[in-house]
Amino acid sequence: MIAYIGTGLLGSNFTKALLKKGEKVNVWNRTASKAKALEADGAKAFDNVADAVKGANRIHLTLKDDAAVNEVLEKASAGFEPGVIIIDHTTTTAIGAAERTEQWKKRGYTYIHAPVFMGPQNALESTGTMMVSGDQAVIATIEPELAKMTGKVLNFGTDTNKAAGIKLIGNLFLIAMTAGLADTLSMAKSLGISIDEVSQLFATWNPGAMLPMRLKKMTSNTFDQPTWELSMARKDAGLMMLEAKRAGRPLAVIPAIADEMDKWIAKGLGNNDWTVIAKDAM
Repeated sequence: MIAYIGTGLLGSNFTKALLKKGEKVNVWNRTASKAKALEADGAKAFDNVADAVKGANRIHLTLKDDAAVNEVLEKASAGFEPGVIIIDHTTTTAIGAAERTEQWKKRGYTYIHAPVFMGPQNALESTGTMMVSGDQAVIATIEPELAKMTGKVLNFGTDTNKAAGIKLIGNLFLIAMTAGLADTLSMAKSLGISIDEVSQLFATWNPGAMLPMRLKKMTSNTFDQPTWELSMARKDAGLMMLEAKRAGRPLAVIPAIADEMDKWIAKGLGNNDWTVIAKDAM
């Protein structure tokens, strides 16, 4: 039997997918009504988290953060079965994942951090990407079951905090990309360019396809072989901010990047490739 702790948008759909696969699932959520609603799909809801995990050989969690995971697991531990495996899909700090692995090991239980790049629909359809790291012998036993929950399981080795770190890196990029798109739409509005026209541009010209080569360029230390000089990129950033200011639609991301560009130009690197602004990150 499986226990699922945390039945928000992601957890509830993971639960529904497990039930459709014929699994028996106990559920608990801090807001009890969210867990109770899953009884219509065949789950068994509990008001007490320790009762929800009794008899479970596998416990899955999708909670808010480190503090929530620590608090709920402590309360649930009164009902843990010997040999139970705790699989945590919560996005947490890397150090938190490592500490929980060690703490629960000392108490005789197995904790594996397995964050995901999946939305609620992916959880329902069992598509997307799940990451794991830690005890490889344990992962080998659970990976077939995790693979049923998602389209892809990426194993990042023995470091117990590696999957958590990879998840944060991925989310950072998503946040940065979304913020960049927000500036893009604001810029389009400033210039009287429609969303349909922006969509037409990106349907034909896909900057995402450039990511592998851009990463290679940024990490190759060949900034003295420019494909776009920093001074020219800074000039364009200035044009963007000027157009946005004229329209009374200030940008959120570009000004911060322009400031960083100015720092590197002040160091005399204006003729370098503009990706030199990432040099200190290497």
